[in-house]
Amino acid sequence: MKQAVLYVCHGSRVPKARDEAVEFIELVKPKVDAPIQEVCFLELAEPSIDEGFRSCVEQGATHIAVIPLLLLTAAHAKSDIPEEVVHATAHFPNIEVTYGKPIGVDDRLTKMLVEKMNELSPISDESVAILVGRGSSDMDVVNDLNEISSRLHAKTNLKKVHTCFLTAAEPKFSQSIEEYYQSNEQSIFVIPYLIFTGLLKKEVDETIAKYDWGSRKVEVCSYLGPHPILLDIFVERVNEAIVNNDGSYTFDKGINYAASSH
Repeated sequence: MKQAVLYVCHGSRVPKARDEAVEFIELVKPKVDAPIQEVCFLELAEPSIDEGFRSCVEQGATHIAVIPLLLLTAAHAKSDIPEEVVHATAHFPNIEVTYGKPIGVDDRLTKMLVEKMNELSPISDESVAILVGRGSSDMDVVNDLNEISSRLHAKTNLKKVHTCFLTAAEPKFSQSIEEYYQSNEQSIFVIPYLIFTGLLKKEVDETIAKYDWGSRKVEVCSYLGPHPILLDIFVERVNEAIVNNDGSYTFDKGINYAASSH
């Protein structure tokens, strides 16, 4: 048996975002016991999933754990990546493939978000936080981000934690910022729930910059990668798929397991 791990990053038109994804995986690799570890991208960057899979096979892999580097579970995890993997495996029917889960909902994420805010200034009971997700038409994403917001509120003295989205889900970030601008809130943390930089992070910054906030404190947290907590959870996701307890992560089962495990 020769184990490989194929890390599937989202991809971006922004070169820095692609570089950050590769750098994140380079931090993960030493923590994972697999002789073959390759990075690929779902879209907008090379190598593709097919190319990454072939590279693993060419290096002698007999078992490949496909791991999506995604925060939440939506169409990319449930269908887009699996479809590409099915295409890639068609030429290699003897390769054993397992499929990992996205980061998902985890109590440790709350600690990470608190640290992100504290990097800027102390949290007070007069502060509100806006947690900004990428967004999806898949309600699992909306529900999961709301759950993360709820846990963050429960573990801090924040006055309120508001959830919103950049695309494809309500409430929209632009609408939420407008409402907070019209409000009397004096201390606002904006938390982009994104692993890397890119066009969505740019949209967050540009939307906030449209307003004259005067003496009000509006602080935008840095994006999440490569925070040690995020790295730790991701390494767990990798190892789960390699170990494959009860066969739960075997490719066909793994897709369903990833989709149902929030």
